[in-house]
Amino acid sequence: MDKTVLAYIDNGNEYLMLYRNKKKNDYNHGKWIGVGGHIEDGEAPDQALIREIKEETGLDVLSYKLVGEIEFIDTDFNELMYLYIVDNYSGNLIECDEGDLKWIPKNEILKLNLYEGDKLFLERLLNNDYNKFDLRLTYEKGKFIGGKFR
Repeated sequence: MDKTVLAYIDNGNEYLMLYRNKKKNDYNHGKWIGVGGHIEDGEAPDQALIREIKEETGLDVLSYKLVGEIEFIDTDFNELMYLYIVDNYSGNLIECDEGDLKWIPKNEILKLNLYEGDKLFLERLLNNDYNKFDLRLTYEKGKFIGGKFR
């Protein structure tokens, strides 16, 4: 099972979002997502979070909270994703080679081209519900089937 991290960097009334539009053959092409990536061998999820944010955004993470563990089930793969909120950071944004980084007002995020399953956990985050949760999202060949909080 692949293990990944995903973070929403909180800037008060905005989250930093990544519009995936730069890589060829990108499974996430055309979608808005948070910042993150794969956990490397021997790396803890927290370490991967800090590394991925630095690589993709240039920002240094100063404070964060693990808010969820999300299991993605699809026809061809399973993934366990650790979901974080970053509430304190330093540095300046850099150009990301995976897509365009943009601060999006929280009241506009659900209007973006998002994965259907992401909307389930984003609704919680956007309501400042940072209590830890477990969620299983089921897809079939990329089509959203359903989600269940556990």
